[in-house]
Amino acid sequence: MTPRIVAHCRAGFEAEAAADLQGVAEAVETALSVDAPAGRGFIVAAPQSFDAQRWPRALERVPPMFIRSLFFGTGPHTLFDTTAKGRPNRVVPLVALIESLRKDLALPGAAHGMRGALHFGEMRLETADTNDGKEMSGLCRSIERPLADALRERDILSIANDDGRPDRLPALHTLLPDGAHAYVGASLAPWGSRWPMGIPRLRMPHSAPSRSTLKLAEALLTFLGDRDLDVLQGGMRAVDLGAAPGGWTWQLVQRGLRVTAVDNAALKGDIAADPLVTHIRADGLRFLPRKRVDWMVCDIVEQPSRIAALVGRWIGEGHARHTIFNLKLPMKKRYAEVRRCEGIISEALEQAHVRHTLRFVQLYHDREEITGYCARVG
Repeated sequence: MTPRIVAHCRAGFEAEAAADLQGVAEAVETALSVDAPAGRGFIVAAPQSFDAQRWPRALERVPPMFIRSLFFGTGPHTLFDTTAKGRPNRVVPLVALIESLRKDLALPGAAHGMRGALHFGEMRLETADTNDGKEMSGLCRSIERPLADALRERDILSIANDDGRPDRLPALHTLLPDGAHAYVGASLAPWGSRWPMGIPRLRMPHSAPSRSTLKLAEALLTFLGDRDLDVLQGGMRAVDLGAAPGGWTWQLVQRGLRVTAVDNAALKGDIAADPLVTHIRADGLRFLPRKRVDWMVCDIVEQPSRIAALVGRWIGEGHARHTIFNLKLPMKKRYAEVRRCEGIISEALEQAHVRHTLRFVQLYHDREEITGYCARVG
């Protein structure tokens, strides 16, 4: 079976998500046709050929930047005759589609049951992250339990680590673009997202001075994952460039870091008087610490290339070991601009002979921007 690749993205960034998949397709040496209408919130790609081993490896080697979550599967499928009268039954056709999927789809490293069929450890009912998609949430809630019950009765949906089954159970995806159609598919860590639709459920902290705090919270989850406690420890020192009103500083202080908050504007709320915070009124693009710090974070509204050069200097000259930063993207040629900034940083660090890791992801809490992580290695 040659599956479709279904990928969630921010509405309006479908072209960039398509470019992501084209890059992965080049890595596996195959052609790719992509259906990516603007504003839909997801794209669907059809590879000319599909190698169940090479595609997931390529996704790890060439990680997408603008794709939040993706799965391999089939669709779109029509669930019922839209001209028929009466209340349609969506559960029965969905079960049949999933039965067919589990028998035909090959996922490397996934646990298979009898006769080679896939077992799933999690069911994700998904919609596009758009206004139209949000209107589908009620429908998803209404069919979630009966669909899960039907899948468990058929031993399709299992609970990992609960009944002796293998750990590596793929997630089952059912994407409803509308009430009458569906895509079904599967994903598996590490190339599958940890969260449905790639959206972490974060609550706005009451004491944080701005909603931008959620961007850094999501970035730390995305880039560090289980390594959080190893590379972000209490007592470490950090610099927050363009800190006001203090949302990113707040996140670091909550983890026990001592923060130098650099901004000509004032910090707001309790963070302004926190003993772990030193506020310096200065230009964040010019500031350098007297001593090396563990972290530099930056959310300055500036040309992306200037922020990239800033990151290259801070990491290349050894002013910080880790950095998380935002690039405010232009209206056009956004994908090319990110690649250009990637080149600026990489060239600076190569000239400084600094081994490093560099990655970009458009987070759920980003808007017309993308977030980067860069760190020294070794």
